[in-house]
Amino acid sequence: MLRNTKIAILAAVLASAGAGAYAAKNTENDALAITQAKIPMTQAITAAEQHTNGRAARAEYEQTKAGWAYDIEVVAGTKVFDVRIDADKGTVISSVEDKGDADDGNDKAD
Repeated sequence: MLRNTKIAILAAVLASAGAGAYAAKNTENDALAITQAKIPMTQAITAAEQHTNGRAARAEYEQTKAGWAYDIEVVAGTKVFDVRIDADKGTVISSVEDKGDADDGNDKAD
């Protein structure tokens, strides 16, 4: 009986150690990466709003081919823009009118 208890405890310890290592590996995500950004998201949003003369509707921090950047959707009048801001410099990398979002009012109800 004592032997079975020791084996059960050892199996539980090994299982939890493996699960802990797996969880630690999979918790590395974009949310944790933002702590390494040189400029805060609020500054990136301000830059995008000033660039388009609009208001931010959505902001994300994401990995791109060139490195980490803020992807901000800005509404200016009847137009919607996708603005990408450099996370290290706070400068506009790109600004493109998002034609797909501009006509959302004409979409069928979900």
